[in-house]
Amino acid sequence: MKRIILLLLVVSFGMNAQNSNKKKENYFTVAQDGSGDFTKIQDAINASPSFPYEKVTIFIKSGIYTEKVRVPEWNTHLNLIGESTANTIITFDDNFSKINLGRNSTFYTATLLVEGEDFSASNLTIKNTSGDNGQAIALSLVANRALVSNCIILGNQDTLYLSGKDSKQYFKDCYIEGTTDFIFGSATALFENCTIHSIKSSYITAASTPQGTAFGFVFKNCKLTANPLASEVYLGRPWRIYAKTVFINCEMGKQIKPEGWENWSKPAAEKNTFYAEYNCKGEGFQPAKRVSWSHQLSKTEAEKYSIENILKDTIPNWYKK
Repeated sequence: MKRIILLLLVVSFGMNAQNSNKKKENYFTVAQDGSGDFTKIQDAINASPSFPYEKVTIFIKSGIYTEKVRVPEWNTHLNLIGESTANTIITFDDNFSKINLGRNSTFYTATLLVEGEDFSASNLTIKNTSGDNGQAIALSLVANRALVSNCIILGNQDTLYLSGKDSKQYFKDCYIEGTTDFIFGSATALFENCTIHSIKSSYITAASTPQGTAFGFVFKNCKLTANPLASEVYLGRPWRIYAKTVFINCEMGKQIKPEGWENWSKPAAEKNTFYAEYNCKGEGFQPAKRVSWSHQLSKTEAEKYSIENILKDTIPNWYKK
């Protein structure tokens, strides 16, 4: 009997040790005061396993983390969780001129660059603090199946870059702020219950949706706000001529220009873009005054913009209502 009990204790100890090692391998804490596993976010990412079978969580305690952070493509299934949205801040101040690497310098400016698929982030502020000094990305998301929830994303021009071949990304309950083209890129992205804030008169979106893509940027139940001096804001302009951007059930402040959309001096865009709205409200929603080449969706057309359709084939792994 004693031998059986001893054997059970040994087995139990071995299982606990295995579970403990597994947890340690898939869960890290970052704290600037030294109370966690690391004091820098990048160090925790570098210590994470490559291509894991299970989600790897990095819990980031409150603090201002002044560092450029990269999630490489081999760091899949990575989950960044902040202790507090307002107080867990990732910040850096790169911009186009500071990088100075030629015409593509914008893409090197990100405070947080995500290349690993199945990424998620919550309860964080991600900020580019270079100011209104040209292109300066706060969050660059170049990955498929990405979920960003309850985050604050702050910058000026080019705040949020969304890309990656056939990538689908989901933003929920976020605050996103910027000046010119501050949500841009080629990904299919759904924004739900987000506040989109314009700092000055300019353009909110600059989609570069690839030809033949079913959905581009879709904003549902979002609120478009602005600083008092931002009195002439466009919903978007086409970075590429097949841009797609749709606003559904959104509240639009008076800063939104009556015409709504601009062609970026690209006549071909007027024939090829798909810019549309449905059932929006507020002083900025003036469907009768929109440019002739934009659209007002019917109820039947708007019903096609469900999360199941927009994020098809990506929902089961990471979306929970």
